[in-house]
Amino acid sequence: MAIIKKNKIREMTDAELSAKLFEFQKELNSERGKLASGGRTSNPGKISELRRSVARVFTIIQERKLGIRAVVPVAAKKAGAKATAKMSPGGDKSPAAQVKKSEEKK
Repeated sequence: MAIIKKNKIREMTDAELSAKLFEFQKELNSERGKLASGGRTSNPGKISELRRSVARVFTIIQERKLGIRAVVPVAAKKAGAKATAKMSPGGDKSPAAQVKKSEEKK
C-alpha cells in the first residue's frame, strides 16, 4: 500500500473514505495475521504505515463530523490562494491594513 497524503484524503467523499478505511484495515489485519502466525511481512514498515493511514482517515472523518474542516471542492482548490483570500470574511489581514482599520475606528 502506498503512502497516502492528507490532501488526497481530504479530497475524497465520505463513501470513498469509508471504502479506503475498510481497505486499510483489511490489509492491516492481513499483515498482523502473517506476523502472528510466525511468518514475516514483505516490508517491515508496512504495518506502521498502515496504522498511520488508518489514523489519518479516522481523523479526517472526525473533523468532518465536528465541522472543523469542511469538504473543499476540487474547483475551489484550482482557483488558488487568491480566491480564498477574497472569500475570507476578514478581508485584508495584513498588519498595515489592521492598523488603518483601528485608526479609522478612533
